[in-house]
Amino acid sequence: MNRIGPSELDDRLSSDDAFVLDVRPAVDYRRDHVAGSYNVPVYEDLRQGDTESLDAHLAEIPDGQRVVTVCKAGIVARKATAHLNDRGYEATTLTGGFRGWRHYRDRTVLYRVASLLRRLVP
Repeated sequence: MNRIGPSELDDRLSSDDAFVLDVRPAVDYRRDHVAGSYNVPVYEDLRQGDTESLDAHLAEIPDGQRVVTVCKAGIVARKATAHLNDRGYEATTLTGGFRGWRHYRDRTVLYRVASLLRRLVP
């Protein structure tokens, strides 16, 4: 199964070459998420092997767009990736999930500077 790391996702986001599908619960997504990602809160369903709720959202994925699935740690996102690939989408999983992304992002100097500026500017 295809997987990408946080730095590759960052590159794809910079070139608008990814549709990030975050399958975590809405409360987790609202707390923090990959900028520009789209939340389809089907984490519990996928964890239990139910893909019908994901199918209900397939029309929301832009045609021809490469999909990167994200969950908490990458395990449930792999189920989403496999299902999307079975449906004809070009999907990959973010290695380490959102936790891996957050770790990558938090150690990126530019992100830290931007975060500080957001706090200073009301």
